[in-house]
Amino acid sequence: MDIVIDFFPPSVTVGSTPATAQFGIRIMKKMKIIRVFISKTNATPNDDLVRINTLPSLFDEADEIHISVTFTWDIARAEQLAEHWKFVAPVKVGGPAYNEKGGDFVAGMYMKNGYVITSRGCNNRCWFCSVPQREGYELRELPIVDGYIITDDNLLACSEKHINSVFEMLKRQPQRPQFNGGLEAKLLTQELANKLYELKPVSMFFAYDTVSDYEPLIQAGKLLREAGFKKNHKITRCYVLIGYQGDTFAKAEKRLLQAWEAGFFPMSMLYRDQEGKTLKDWKLFQRQWSYSTVAGAILKNYEK
Repeated sequence: MDIVIDFFPPSVTVGSTPATAQFGIRIMKKMKIIRVFISKTNATPNDDLVRINTLPSLFDEADEIHISVTFTWDIARAEQLAEHWKFVAPVKVGGPAYNEKGGDFVAGMYMKNGYVITSRGCNNRCWFCSVPQREGYELRELPIVDGYIITDDNLLACSEKHINSVFEMLKRQPQRPQFNGGLEAKLLTQELANKLYELKPVSMFFAYDTVSDYEPLIQAGKLLREAGFKKNHKITRCYVLIGYQGDTFAKAEKRLLQAWEAGFFPMSMLYRDQEGKTLKDWKLFQRQWSYSTVAGAILKNYEK
């Protein structure tokens, strides 16, 4: 494990010699934590202490093992892995799948460097979303850590002061920002749209999950174009929830095309239940609308 030297303030005495009494030195051990993830995504860290859905090797050594579980349907596999990793070091199993309330964001720990969370929770009560049950029903603003891929649950629901601080942080980054966590259309104002345009983002994701999202999405599209964003450009994208009980291919396609007409590049988000199951035949439909090239071809034909 790594050694970290920490300096006490002069009022603290360590040892008996005048030197250490005047300015104490504390030797601490930095914990070596192996993080195990069930599957790999774009956000998964890639440092030497990361393992993906694997058993320990003879060479694995650590002070603790953290098994991070994002989806409820991966819990069984995570607990299987825990039984094997406990022979290396004490194991902690947790993550969003366990409805654990998140604390302050630690860069690079459970998400790749560059990803950042500046707030947790959402004030909405969407029937399909587990965020309020996990994080509570009030949004919490966190200390802002440098990064350029914003993955907050609902950034625009934060205070004006916090949003401005996040934008100022993004201006310092060498990379153009990405708003992957989602921006709520009904909270967008012309002032915010203008500030987003000044940041020159690579991507922004909005959402069309329920019928009530449609009119705000149309208005958000107008505000973004007024700010300078081009209509239907892949910078301004919209996730469209599909495949839930009572949905049909025709209804889903209509919503996807409505998002396009509102000025956003549509991308399908397939609904899964607690066990990770989806309704039969929806995966193929979803695949057509989740890849930019395929969706682009469909939309091109639609415009003819």
